[in-house]
Amino acid sequence: MRIDGCSAIVTGGASGLGRGTAEVLIAAGARVVIVDLPSSPGAAVADEIGAVFAPADVTDEAQVREAVEAAVALAPLRITVNCAGIATASRTVGREGPHPLDLFERTLRINVVGTFNVARLAAAAMAANEPTDAESLPGIPATAERGVIVNTASVAAFDGQIGQAAYSASKGAVAAMTLPLARDLSKLLIRVATIAPGIMQTPMMAGMPEDVQRALEESIPHPSRMGTPAEYAALARHIIENPLLNGETIRLDGAIRMAPK
Repeated sequence: MRIDGCSAIVTGGASGLGRGTAEVLIAAGARVVIVDLPSSPGAAVADEIGAVFAPADVTDEAQVREAVEAAVALAPLRITVNCAGIATASRTVGREGPHPLDLFERTLRINVVGTFNVARLAAAAMAANEPTDAESLPGIPATAERGVIVNTASVAAFDGQIGQAAYSASKGAVAAMTLPLARDLSKLLIRVATIAPGIMQTPMMAGMPEDVQRALEESIPHPSRMGTPAEYAALARHIIENPLLNGETIRLDGAIRMAPK
């Protein structure tokens, strides 16, 4: 699908993978709405990169509806990239007792319910679009489309480490709903795909000690370094532009398979 002339929603767009994706979509001609928490630097980032900021909690239906309306007001909403999420760690039974149930529920609410909430509301808006041909790259036949949704899982969905029961469950759910979402929305000419990043260069990772970062990089077969937001964004762009990518979860991880700890 052509990116130029569309509007796009990018959740978690104030930093990391979301910001990198917003920048790539803007460079490709999209009008981008960054969705992030009111406490985030979303407004400053939007001013810096030429986006619109819509402060919202992705689990809040009314706030996400407002973000969707803001995108539709700019141009037909044809692109949504869900990068918002949290990473938590707690053993099922640790030194302080069993895994806090509220932490497990919060992780699933933000990562799963939030992703689905944005996807369903964005898809409803996309359904009102006129179909557009997806011929954007040489040799790709024209394909009628109304929109594309890209969600974010994690390699933890498949290689969950010690302490990642909640996080892995949430990202596994995002991966698991990819195919049924794609099937649900196929008659509306809306595609859905998911990216499962490995160890990425994000603000959370940057806060770790340098020796920990080096050890993580050495565990990646090739290239032995963290992935970048630009690499995530490049894959998101390819998914958007390639009309045959649908219902799939793609690992972006340098061939890493996470060890137990």
